[in-house]
Amino acid sequence: MFLTRFRINTARPGARRLLSSPQTLHAAVMSGFPTLLPTDAPAQGEPRVLWRLDHRARAEVLLYIVSPHRPDLTHMVEQAGWPAAAESQSPGWQTRLYSPLLDRLTTGDRWAFRLTANPVHTIRRDNDEPRKITAHLTPTHQMRWLLERQEQCGFRILEKPDDKRLLPGGTTHHGKHEHDGDRHELSVSDQQPLSFSKSRGADGKRAGKPVTLVTVTFDGRLEVTDPHALRRSLTRGIGRAKAYGCGLMTLAPLTPATQQARWQPSPGAPH
Repeated sequence: MFLTRFRINTARPGARRLLSSPQTLHAAVMSGFPTLLPTDAPAQGEPRVLWRLDHRARAEVLLYIVSPHRPDLTHMVEQAGWPAAAESQSPGWQTRLYSPLLDRLTTGDRWAFRLTANPVHTIRRDNDEPRKITAHLTPTHQMRWLLERQEQCGFRILEKPDDKRLLPGGTTHHGKHEHDGDRHELSVSDQQPLSFSKSRGADGKRAGKPVTLVTVTFDGRLEVTDPHALRRSLTRGIGRAKAYGCGLMTLAPLTPATQQARWQPSPGAPH
């Protein structure tokens, strides 16, 4: 497995085209693997190509890719990078082996994490209609979506000490339901409603209905409970919409002094 970081030059028209459409960016990412087609699906249970955009500032957008093969992103440098700088200094992106980090994951390890995901649930108004996939729109329900998946994904999101909670016990009430939105070391940010057309068909027309989804970014701290399951989550993704920049979780070490997340990228563990 490989972990790649690519900084996008947001001043370039090509970069703006990529950033305006997850479908276009997905195709560009997949084009970095000569043996794969953009439409190729991974075999059941096999690692897949995952990607995520991190918007650190208005002019600093980083693309992270986790993949079974080493990518060649020359085409993206030419379209959305710094080609002249790449000629003299580096290829224009950084790729490292991801396997050393994956192999050393151990039960009880604690990490900071970041995940961009598409939290959804299924609803229906009556028993006669099929269930409909619908996005969670509030931070409380979005956090609950991730908390419900933590065990099967191989980790436990850490809880805040009592003196760090804004609410007694870290819980709040909504009607008859109790939510623990202030209980865990977890935050939600950067909610993005996306709507875009699918790829053009052979006749040149857009195929099918537009894709609509809502993405959010989770930041928090976790403890490894099942290293094998966590490796699977890191290499196969979490949740839906993986082709559109969702599902990629990355880990970063915690500083010994403060036990707070060190958000700068480090070998094998970027944020």
